[in-house]
Amino acid sequence: MESTRFILINTSHAGNVGATARAMKVMGFGDLVLVAPRFPDVLCHEEAVAMASGAADILARARVVPTLAEALDGVDYACATAMTPRDFGPPTHEPRALFAELAARASAPRLALVFGSERYGMANEDVYRCHAVLSIPTHPDYGSLNLAQAVQLLAYDLRQAVGGFAVQARTPDPERADARAVQGLLEHLQAALTDIGYLDPAAPKKLMPRLNQLFNRAALTNEEVHILRGIARQISKTVDAAGSR
Repeated sequence: MESTRFILINTSHAGNVGATARAMKVMGFGDLVLVAPRFPDVLCHEEAVAMASGAADILARARVVPTLAEALDGVDYACATAMTPRDFGPPTHEPRALFAELAARASAPRLALVFGSERYGMANEDVYRCHAVLSIPTHPDYGSLNLAQAVQLLAYDLRQAVGGFAVQARTPDPERADARAVQGLLEHLQAALTDIGYLDPAAPKKLMPRLNQLFNRAALTNEEVHILRGIARQISKTVDAAGSR
């Protein structure tokens, strides 16, 4: 299913072709076939290249063919995307459930996802060539999706069915402060709180142990310890300066 083919029939907007290429690439798919698009040179159209936004290689490898039959050559299982209910044709499935079922097979089929034109969707004759119809769950009062949006949703669901991608961390995990650093902070705070009269050394009660528990729950980083010690240092400096006036 990694080699799933995305087929666009009679596409009329070059931007949708480019956006489809981008949607495919971010989910790790690369086989794009256009069936009789409105513009024969759509793959190199300025708007298509602009909307591909880094997925120009998908456009460069894409093919344009005159018929759906040619686009489906080599495909084992074709899925139509059609909103309009039909009294005859392949069964309708929710995409995520069907993709999971296909991925679980001992030998996953070579899959094709077929999308109709922006204005008319898929013709009945094209739907009849497919093994299943996919219906993206949408609000019942308005289910009209942009072509590239539909491609993105199905590409995501398919990628999740075959294992998905791990989320890449954008920032390194902060270095946690060890027990020694926390104890140093507590000693520093104890002195500062004593300086401002908030803590009575003769009757400290459980203030410092409670702060200790608070810092343990917070899982302070070394940088946060430095910040809090800086605050404590400034408190003590301010008290000393006031007392020397």
